[in-house]
Amino acid sequence: MPDHSFDIFPFKAIDGFKCNLWRLRSGSVKEKGPVLLVHGAGVRSNIFNPPNGKNLLHVLSVAGYDVWLENWRGSMECQKNEWNLDQVAFNDHPAAVQEVCRVTGAKKIKAIIHCQGSTSFMISAVNGFIPEVETIVSNAVSLHPVVSSFAALKLNYIVPLVKPITKYLNPQWGDHASGLKEKAFQLLVKFTHREKDTNVGKFVSFTYGNGYPALWELENLNPETMEWIRNEFGNVPLSFFDHIKKCVSTGALVSANGQINYSSFKPKTNARIVFITGKKNKCFSSKSQEESYTYFNAKKPGYHRFYQFDQYSHLDIFLGKNSINDIFPTIVKELNI
Repeated sequence: MPDHSFDIFPFKAIDGFKCNLWRLRSGSVKEKGPVLLVHGAGVRSNIFNPPNGKNLLHVLSVAGYDVWLENWRGSMECQKNEWNLDQVAFNDHPAAVQEVCRVTGAKKIKAIIHCQGSTSFMISAVNGFIPEVETIVSNAVSLHPVVSSFAALKLNYIVPLVKPITKYLNPQWGDHASGLKEKAFQLLVKFTHREKDTNVGKFVSFTYGNGYPALWELENLNPETMEWIRNEFGNVPLSFFDHIKKCVSTGALVSANGQINYSSFKPKTNARIVFITGKKNKCFSSKSQEESYTYFNAKKPGYHRFYQFDQYSHLDIFLGKNSINDIFPTIVKELNI
């Protein structure tokens, strides 16, 4: 496990929900200012801290950045709740950005955002809620979610079947299934997922996207990271799937009530956005980021960037054993511009 320690900064979202920020402890002055890392659904900030020796946190710190990590309401670190992307975008991210600026005195910050941290952060950005953010590195999906036909089928038909049974899915049930409901899902996952992953890893693939596995290529992970992942996934509410289903159906992020298309108006942000994706992504197709890049590039040609990494999937962009050579130099290069 990398030798990282953090200072914890609790903060309240605009609606009063209790979240927190982790600040990487470092003995040196970080002349390049704050960079905020934003995790995906049902995990926590620690998802950027895999046991790979030198992970992204180390690389960013050495590059001169003051590293902050946001635990928004979809985090395992927060009270269990039924959230949607609008709640996060309108309440959590603006408060987190303002808190980083307040503590550091910075007028501008940069951000690295992943999956549903990315979609919700993008809603914040296009609505003008986070003007302090000048550079955004977005992984996997942002304004235009595109999924496979089978993943769409899961959203449209399987999620409604699950809703009467449970309000949440939790990959921890792969290892620890205490009740009849949990044991039933555990058996279903064992029956449908035969890949050489951990029980939690298999449950992750059952919960998100379409693949065996869905969120990473097994050959990209070292054995220590595969085991570590077992403690890094928790509850995700079906209320989120209800929201993302509307977005996927529309082909762009929409409000939770389906009445506002967030790609239908001029984005209220001057942030430079770097879109990155794995070509093998089986949660959100790489076309997701390609479409969002095309959308933003048409509005400000030559300003934004798009990168596709052919041998990577979804979360292994950050967790991969070779990401320090294959991915992180591109991230740092773009942050430095």
